[in-house]
Amino acid sequence: MKTKLLVFCAIFFLTTSTIFSQNKDASQGIISQGVSIKKYHDRDELDQMNKGQLLDLYIERIEVIVKILPNIAFTNKPGVTITDLGIPDTKDHRKALEENKKAASDYFENTIEFQTKILPYSDKSNLIAAILYYEQTLKSLHTYNEFNQY
Repeated sequence: MKTKLLVFCAIFFLTTSTIFSQNKDASQGIISQGVSIKKYHDRDELDQMNKGQLLDLYIERIEVIVKILPNIAFTNKPGVTITDLGIPDTKDHRKALEENKKAASDYFENTIEFQTKILPYSDKSNLIAAILYYEQTLKSLHTYNEFNQY
């Protein structure tokens, strides 16, 4: 459990330092570069994992869902800026984007705080089912452009 806490703290500090080190005048990406799924799994792979590994995968998938899915009307690709989309790069638009990112980060942090306390009590099979469901949802991001008629 100490390892998980250490990993979560490290992720938090890396995220915080990245946000504060950005050039405030540069147009920021709508979706952060570091938010992605490293690997998708099948049920057999997940069955072989211990609950701690499953919890880490679950949390990684929640982060992607929280930070990407609400923005797919703009883009589903990391690094795309408001300027790239033809949105005027004004102070108000940059502030709105920063507030949106902060709200997503705050929500994610609060969710993870809850999940790390409660999720270990979940049934392993339910955890596996949730991971597979999230992964199926996230795989659909790869086919998103098929729905865009432009």
